[in-house]
Amino acid sequence: MRRMVLASIMFAWLPAIGVAEPVATVGGRSISRTELESHIRPRLLEIENERYEALRDGLDEMVGDELFKQEAKARSITPEALEQQEVDGKVPAPTDAEIQQVYDANKEQLGDASFDSVKPRIVDYLKQQKAEQRREAFLTELKAKYKTAVLLRPPVVEVGTGGRPERGGGAGAPVTIIAFSDYECPFCKRAEGTVEQVLSTYGNKVRYVHRDFPLPIHAHARQASEAANCANAQGKFWEYHAKLFASEDLAPEKLQAMATEVGLDRAKFDECLTKQPYEAAIDKDISDGTNVGVSGTPAFFINGRMLSGAQPFEKFKEVIDEELARSNKPKSS
Repeated sequence: MRRMVLASIMFAWLPAIGVAEPVATVGGRSISRTELESHIRPRLLEIENERYEALRDGLDEMVGDELFKQEAKARSITPEALEQQEVDGKVPAPTDAEIQQVYDANKEQLGDASFDSVKPRIVDYLKQQKAEQRREAFLTELKAKYKTAVLLRPPVVEVGTGGRPERGGGAGAPVTIIAFSDYECPFCKRAEGTVEQVLSTYGNKVRYVHRDFPLPIHAHARQASEAANCANAQGKFWEYHAKLFASEDLAPEKLQAMATEVGLDRAKFDECLTKQPYEAAIDKDISDGTNVGVSGTPAFFINGRMLSGAQPFEKFKEVIDEELARSNKPKSS
């Protein structure tokens, strides 16, 4: 089975105590471990994800070290000599244009520092960056030569689509991404570009589902979610969704103006926005998100694997490629 049972991944590392056993008593009231775990479930999920990331980082280091040892033995040299030969020795010196580009992109953070004063630091930074890229490329070559399989499984949470708006490959897609997002969240706005890159790269291999998670700190986020649902009722969800994320102003009059821009029936839209018939659906999104560990936005679940925040495309690619590879493996009988 591709997805693991939540309890087995969350609490395998905890002391073996019955979940029904009390962990505290207050007067005549007992508090069970089940109640405690439910109360702090988002934090436990966060801890388990952090634990997996630490394990994965350590495993990547060990795999890399072993690959270097095996290749060094095959060449009758030391791993250190191999690193010098295949990584350090193949890193080109940063060009003047690259150095200037980094300087220009970081002028605000550098303050009054002159180009000449920070140039050595920029050169070191670029050399380190190029060395890391070359090392990763060489490790990819070695993984193909010395058949390498990473069997460590990530924590997976069952997350439903809630019947919410979706695009991409539909229920038959090997990868489902469920996003919990807030239209007024600057990090969600930033993540939209990455989402579009994911969808254009993977096409129908990915099913993308949007679920609402308006944060109470954002004054217009809840009404923007209502407006998007009203647009969905007229078959224009994704057009309106894009308008919301592109706008810096989500005041009611702006929501109405965007409805006109995407070709909605304004009378129906305005009535919908006033009556707010999707309040329960948005509340369910928030409740379901909270139950699987969402505490901020954006939060993405890729086949149940959680990615928090505005992650770069490379991070999505890493997880999606792993899930695609897993879906292509023959299933054991």
